[in-house]
Amino acid sequence: MIIKETLSAEDFQNIQSNKELLAKIREKNISYDKVQEALSYENELRLLQIELVKLQRHISNHNMRVAVIFEGRDAAGKGGNIRRFMEHLNPRSSRLVALNKPTDVEKGQWYFQRYIKELPNPGEIVFFDRSWYNRAVVEPVMGFCSEIQYRNFLVQVPEFEHMMYEDGVVIIKFWLSITKEEQLKRFEARKENPLKRWKFSPVDKQGQFLWDKYTQYKAEMFSKTHTTYSPWMIIKTNNKKVARLESMRHVLSQFYYEGKSQAGTVLTPDPNVVMRYFRSNIHQID
Repeated sequence: MIIKETLSAEDFQNIQSNKELLAKIREKNISYDKVQEALSYENELRLLQIELVKLQRHISNHNMRVAVIFEGRDAAGKGGNIRRFMEHLNPRSSRLVALNKPTDVEKGQWYFQRYIKELPNPGEIVFFDRSWYNRAVVEPVMGFCSEIQYRNFLVQVPEFEHMMYEDGVVIIKFWLSITKEEQLKRFEARKENPLKRWKFSPVDKQGQFLWDKYTQYKAEMFSKTHTTYSPWMIIKTNNKKVARLESMRHVLSQFYYEGKSQAGTVLTPDPNVVMRYFRSNIHQID
């Protein structure tokens, strides 16, 4: 008979560090791959968050304006990614923007108007959980805008972003890429977890059924809105934790800031996870 050893309450009381925890797991011959993976993730996350705090101080001290946009299919991990970015930042100079559907008044305004007032102020970094790019994919797929509105958007958005670029706003655009199978798995998990059911919306329900249509509009968006001054960065997100770390590395790699050379971890993103969009006849990643 095989007896599996476990860690007792006394063991945990005596353990003072992650190193001691791993030693105790080895001593008791417990499979610790997942534990080690989790501890490694938490350690890397902490080191990168320290760098983000340094970066925020640099942005504040130099009155920079930074907008980080997170786009992607439903359940790709936008909210979770942003939470880790913002977890230890000073809320006085960082903001989350996650707008609800436009009001009747906003529907009569220029499409970009409600987003302009959310752009970063001097010394501020703003994270967009979805952005003006709703009109590039979600709205046309779901029939929330007309063909004319959609076409006008594609013509106007490069000029809109170029004006921001010329005015000194730093724009970082992420597309979080997820496979159809992984999206379905996360949808099912949301439905089963009472704490996450609120995340499963009527629009989410159409995500799998309209997968190919989303892919079509996504490809058109990349083709028309990827520019040298505002490029799209694609992040593979089937592994949420890896995606979070590599997204942070990419943002950090875009700036020089005080104390960067003393970073306790690598600040260059993994090119197998983070990649710049490129135009090609070959089918692009979802």
